[in-house]
Amino acid sequence: MTQIDLPSPASPLKIGTRGSPLALAQAYETRARLAAAFNLPDDAFEIVVIKTTGDNQALIAADKPLKELGGKGLFTKEIEEDLLSGAIDIAVHSMKDMPVQQPEGLVLDTYLPREDVRDAFISPSLTSIHDLPKGAVVGTSSLRRRAQLLHRRPDLNVVQFRGNVQTRLRKLSEGVAECTFLAMAGLNRLAMADVPANAIETNDMLPAVAQGAIGIERRTSDSRAADMLAAIHDQQTGQRLAAERAFLAALDGSCETPIAGLAELDGTTLRLRGEVLRPDGSEAISDDQSCPIEDGAELGRAMAAKLLDQAGEGFFDWKR
Repeated sequence: MTQIDLPSPASPLKIGTRGSPLALAQAYETRARLAAAFNLPDDAFEIVVIKTTGDNQALIAADKPLKELGGKGLFTKEIEEDLLSGAIDIAVHSMKDMPVQQPEGLVLDTYLPREDVRDAFISPSLTSIHDLPKGAVVGTSSLRRRAQLLHRRPDLNVVQFRGNVQTRLRKLSEGVAECTFLAMAGLNRLAMADVPANAIETNDMLPAVAQGAIGIERRTSDSRAADMLAAIHDQQTGQRLAAERAFLAALDGSCETPIAGLAELDGTTLRLRGEVLRPDGSEAISDDQSCPIEDGAELGRAMAAKLLDQAGEGFFDWKR
């Protein structure tokens, strides 16, 4: 085995992250796993907070859809620029925020063990979407959740709800909406057991592709980072995301697209469920197939092709 030039307090490995509480929790988890894997102290790593366009408070306050603000790259552009320049050594991301293509010179091939993939229904007084009165105001910034909600409950009034976990909870307490939705993974990572959350089973609301997964990006040429990250990579999460992200890429994984997808493993078999919806929720097309684990990415592409064929001309606004 090659000897790795390990970081030290005098020359720490720089971990780049956004500054939200959830992003920091994910960076701390990455640091803890690396420190444990190589028996290093925490101060052999430096957490570098990078402000991204997506963290702009004025944009968050505007409650505009992500596609109007610039798509998924809003949360990654500045971090990836610092990674390419050498200002940081690795970058920690929520995988559901990540575009399916990385900039030239960067690779994203390390995943931590996946958290709970389910969505959470958040309300001070109700426990499920079925409890919402007719015409209730529901807050979400997710095109996928919006389309899924309107598909099931076209009577609901869905309003834009941007911001991190704390911001959204504050808006809920101010009465902006009767309920909102978050990822169970985020609530678990922040240990927010006091939040009035009820997990939504995946049969009722299929989650976003890669929901609950943390990815770590590095420079393609950085063999030291590659060797260190290999020690904390979770193979099963990687196998699941290979199928889900191939599905997303083949469908056009922009933020203008209501897409849900979830891969699960059982022995040597991978099960993939996928769903595409009209943005207004008026129609949804889904599929559910299984294959050997090693064929997951191929199944993802094939399922995307099948759903696009079923959807036909003009199914999505962005296909016009």
